Amino acid sequence: MERKFNMVLVLLFLCLCLCVCSVTASVTYDHKAIIINGQRRILISGSIHYPRSTPQMWPDLIQKAKDGGVDVIETYVFWNGHEPSPGNYYFEDRFDLVKFVKVVQQAGLYVHLRIGPYVCAEWNFGGFPVWLKYVPGVAFRTDNEPFKAAMQKFTAKIVSIMKGERLFQSQGGPIILSQIENEYGPVEWEIGGPGKAYTKWAAQMAVGLDTGVPWIMCKQEDAPDPIIDTCNGYYCENFSPNKNYKPKMWTENWTGWYTDFGSAVPYRPAEDLAFSVARFVQNRGSYVNYYMYHGGTNFGRTTSGLFIATSYDYDAPIDEYGLINEPKWGHLRDLHKAIKQCESALVSVDPTVSWPGKNLEVHLYKTSFGACAAFLANYDTASWAKVAFGNGHYDLPPWSISILPDCKTEVFNTAKVSAPKFHRKMTPVNGAFNWQSYNEQPAASGGESSITINALLEQVKVTRDSSDYLWYMTDVNISPNEGFLKNGQSPVLTAMSAGHVLHVFVNGQLSGTAYGGLENPKLTFSNNVKLWVGNNKISLLSVAVGLSNVGLHYETWNVGVLGPVTLKGLNEGTRDLSKQKWSYKTGLKGESLNLHTTTGSSSVKWSQGSFLSKKQPLTWYKTTFSAPAGNDPLALDMSSMGKGEIWVNGKSVGRHWPGYIARGNCGSCNYAGTFTDKKCRTNCGQPTQKWYHIPRSWLNSGGNFLVVLEEWGGDPTGISLVKRT
Repeated sequence: MERKFNMVLVLLFLCLCLCVCSVTASVTYDHKAIIINGQRRILISGSIHYPRSTPQMWPDLIQKAKDGGVDVIETYVFWNGHEPSPGNYYFEDRFDLVKFVKVVQQAGLYVHLRIGPYVCAEWNFGGFPVWLKYVPGVAFRTDNEPFKAAMQKFTAKIVSIMKGERLFQSQGGPIILSQIENEYGPVEWEIGGPGKAYTKWAAQMAVGLDTGVPWIMCKQEDAPDPIIDTCNGYYCENFSPNKNYKPKMWTENWTGWYTDFGSAVPYRPAEDLAFSVARFVQNRGSYVNYYMYHGGTNFGRTTSGLFIATSYDYDAPIDEYGLINEPKWGHLRDLHKAIKQCESALVSVDPTVSWPGKNLEVHLYKTSFGACAAFLANYDTASWAKVAFGNGHYDLPPWSISILPDCKTEVFNTAKVSAPKFHRKMTPVNGAFNWQSYNEQPAASGGESSITINALLEQVKVTRDSSDYLWYMTDVNISPNEGFLKNGQSPVLTAMSAGHVLHVFVNGQLSGTAYGGLENPKLTFSNNVKLWVGNNKISLLSVAVGLSNVGLHYETWNVGVLGPVTLKGLNEGTRDLSKQKWSYKTGLKGESLNLHTTTGSSSVKWSQGSFLSKKQPLTWYKTTFSAPAGNDPLALDMSSMGKGEIWVNGKSVGRHWPGYIARGNCGSCNYAGTFTDKKCRTNCGQPTQKWYHIPRSWLNSGGNFLVVLEEWGGDPTGISLVKRT
């Protein structure tokens, strides 16, 4: 009996321990802050997207974030990467979400899992799988049953996986927050009633998954309880949540901006970024996330139809290659230290605010138990200010905030940068590649094709986004009595396309190229073409640069040659080719032959030496190289090339487009004053992107297989391997 009694006591003790653990491993919130295990916290977060780096990079990236004073790693969940076809899931390599979360946990940091599953993120199709577009009756992001069913299934799948691995904080894991939907407020406003119904449904669905941690909706003023609405933008100091018992959270403080092919490269001064954070915190903000803390690389065909570059550096505190970006990283680290020194006061009381002079503001946090913190702000964009506070006087540069964790000592000012400034250097380590080339012939009607129809078809309807490339092929017959044959004035071929790039071939020869850009992806090709008597082969190669990722019902937006396509200058006047017979072929021959792999490359005959093809369209190049010694990050300098794709050892580096020269204003940049993505830019008159990151983990010591597809015509002998320091 005594033994049984002791066993009962042991079991009761274990049950008590489990109960205590489940209580302490809790996340709640109030009007001041997120509360973790009963303690209010000022949380610094940083976005690191797992597919935009490699698993081998994750531990170093996360450790650098931790060293920079980050508490939380925030990431989207990328549906199209995880469910490439209905019911077929992928969670390996760069998409090993569980491994990523566990690496964060091992570093002792928290996770904010932004499931969405719409992510925007300058990511192809906003993160939605393309097959979703073809679910019968579907309409994206509204009160639509087919969409809601698919969305709920995927969201529940992710939550189930996280629960199965015990990764929510309520289970002792690192995930303290989750997000449902993403920046839906503006879309809801346009849709109206069905949008409001969808918001309510999404919130109820998420809460019903019982994760044990709070859910948030960003840019969603009517987020239903208990969902927390949050702010995104360059500045969020004036944001207030929709209920006074919710904390003031900033899910995206944009550290720079994305780079799009054809535009200059944006950057954001460290002084202004720090100023925005200090201003948010002094105004009762308790959670701020940097979007991005490490931007990384858009490997493969993951970029969206905004002409997004392969680089997603974002001028983040950690650069694309995984190196710290100084002075931004160090300046923010020092800011975070100063904020943490103020934490006990910030989470305990609301501030009293005073205005000692024009453009001057003081926020004072003073508690009954002796904690005191002060923020002294100068909002003037040109002049220094001297502020009298307490028993001291403080000199404030323009557009700056000083932090006094004890209400006496200035430990940090947002405009006084003490962190070193690093010069980013690209040093060539190999430029002597032994190239071989293979010229692909343009597809033509009458050949092997997938579809023939008397109409112009939308591109994705045919390709299902399996390739960037779709051939539109037709025949034009020219009578021997056509007037242009005698007067020498060639007819004008005009083709209108919904984007993004169009290469026009007539009888196997390139007649010209047209392409759009971020501001207007649509394009018109109009040029004289050489035609001969009899049958002429017209081959239009339409090229997508990713699919749309944002906009009202963007799933209905088009890509490709939708017409009209006309031929002007014939005896009959203008001939409309739009409704005659067109043949279609998805992808390039080299893609179908897998020329980017070592096994596939043996299926064609390559030229080399004096026979190497240069400055010719639709040319494939291959070579091998050895990896240089050391651990410095590596990239390819592609400035001698035009446009295409790159593969290393069968893995896609991404789209290259150094032929697109950056436009914009690249004048001097003053940190002071309201920042916009057009304010501070570099690279004007140069390729938008000429360096393309090759992860070290993709390489062997020797015998690395490099393949480049060139659409326009470039010189591969100008390509070099460089190291980043």
